Amino acid sequence: MAIRKSGPLDAMVGAKIRMFRINRGMSQTVLADRIGVTFQQVQKYEKGANRVGASRLSQIASVLGISVGELFESPGDGASGLNSPIHLLAEPGALRVLKAYARTTSPRVRLSIAKLVESIADREMEAKAPTARTETVSRSFRAQG
Repeated sequence: MAIRKSGPLDAMVGAKIRMFRINRGMSQTVLADRIGVTFQQVQKYEKGANRVGASRLSQIASVLGISVGELFESPGDGASGLNSPIHLLAEPGALRVLKAYARTTSPRVRLSIAKLVESIADREMEAKAPTARTETVSRSFRAQG
């Protein structure tokens, strides 16, 4: 018997499940109870680690109040991969940030929020990536040794 592995479509469907679940304010445990699996199984579905069978997909869609087709709709802008809007919204906390942003009405406040989040992300990236100067110094020490 052939081994069934999950693929990119499974990851996309899982990300959509997560997005709709979070949008409805539902925990993984509640969704799991309503479809008759463990919350760990829901985690695996959402990460794309496990494939979701057709009948289970139908149950999930019913609990989330959506059609099965909505779990397969593409973002529409041609974006794919880890930077697609679907994957970005599936990140923990992303939908909360977006909802709070949407509640603000002032364009200046919205711009400030965007700049704040971008600044934090940029600093985090700078802290993770070694600087060009550090790499140059490291290479010169290796060349001397």
